[in-house]
Amino acid sequence: MLILNSGGTFNKRYNPLNGELEVPYDNAAVESILQSVTFEYDLAGVVYKDSLDMDLNDRKMLANIMGESKDDTFIIIHGTDTMDKSAEFFHEIFDNKKIVLVGAMNPFEIDKIEASLNLGIAIGFLKSLQTYGVYICMSGHVELWNRIAKNRDLGKFEIV
Repeated sequence: MLILNSGGTFNKRYNPLNGELEVPYDNAAVESILQSVTFEYDLAGVVYKDSLDMDLNDRKMLANIMGESKDDTFIIIHGTDTMDKSAEFFHEIFDNKKIVLVGAMNPFEIDKIEASLNLGIAIGFLKSLQTYGVYICMSGHVELWNRIAKNRDLGKFEIV
């Protein structure tokens, strides 16, 4: 299993110098959560952006890494605002990979439970998944990328 960290709210930390939440250039949130797991995985930080700033080149970079990887099983830590766009992009490219995009509505630094739960659900789902596909794991759901959407008014993901 290869876990690719692309940033997003999941990873954001408060910068006391400017008073803003920023996506740091590290994997500290993911590494903190994964301290308690005992299975083998690889972790790579790739983009480190808010998903609103992600573009086609970022998606291509992630796709190239997955395409060149010996793994066929991937978790992508991703911001929630454009998670669906990246999922659709990966769906169009891959038919021989198991991919789960996961994020958090609140930064791990602020709410350790939500991010940890989402990542834990994604890992458990992916480890038991038998078929290839692109999925989104959010708000206690794991669904094919086109069967779940962010409800911005309610601040959660819902089955569609």
